[in-house]
Amino acid sequence: MTPEQYVRDKAARSGSSFYYAFLFLPAERRAAITAFYAFCREVDDVVDEVSDPGVAAAKLQWWRAEVAAAFNGAPTHPALRALQPHQGPFGITAKHLLAVIEGCQIDLDQTRFLDYAGLQRYCHLVAGVVGEVASNIFGRSQETTVRYAHRLGLAMQLTNIIRDVGEDARRGRIYLPLDELQRFGVKASEILQRSAPWGYSERFTALMRFQAGRALEAYDTAFAELPEADRERQKPGLMMANIYRTLLEEIQRGDFQVLHQRTSLTPLRKLWIAARTHLRGR
Repeated sequence: MTPEQYVRDKAARSGSSFYYAFLFLPAERRAAITAFYAFCREVDDVVDEVSDPGVAAAKLQWWRAEVAAAFNGAPTHPALRALQPHQGPFGITAKHLLAVIEGCQIDLDQTRFLDYAGLQRYCHLVAGVVGEVASNIFGRSQETTVRYAHRLGLAMQLTNIIRDVGEDARRGRIYLPLDELQRFGVKASEILQRSAPWGYSERFTALMRFQAGRALEAYDTAFAELPEADRERQKPGLMMANIYRTLLEEIQRGDFQVLHQRTSLTPLRKLWIAARTHLRGR
């Protein structure tokens, strides 16, 4: 299997909303974003799939060394071998890749975020930087497009956090800021228990409504910050944004039933949203 086949398979198997946006890109840009996405998935899988924190930390350290090797011309992992030819043409730097690894290191080092400022830093590393690299690959002519990409990455990561409250709780993790839990009278233990008799209280729903409002505001701000000159080039990002925003709206309509289930969109619906965005350009 070639490195290119490896990253294509990795992206296709993930079932991610990103995959549907990739389909509309020209071949070279599609190859670059697929390789970058595969790298991000590989690093993220270290945290999600390795149960021993010591082993996971060692694996992340290996990835740091592999990034250094990639930018010295000698990567060994197929994801970075597939990404290497695209580093120069699309402005992908070691700093970008190391930031993604640093974000995953935070996942290993802490299971709570005291406040939104701390959560924002995490989102910057695991989503904002990813958005920046993606915007480079999609093609941008304006510096302000980077700000749009970071804001959109934040909105999408906040959507992930809302969707995955129950799944994260099963792993002993809470990404909702603890000071906001306190503000709405929700105890961390209530979220971790998930199926406790208290169920979906008004307090919990109010907390989640607040989180959704923040995410929706981030989407609106991102869309407003995208320069008209780059709108056509950034269509894949808009496709992903519309898929994620539709997912968030589904969760809202379901009254935030996120503790016992993980809401998702069907592949056909994701493809339809991506195609509609491609045709409308927004």
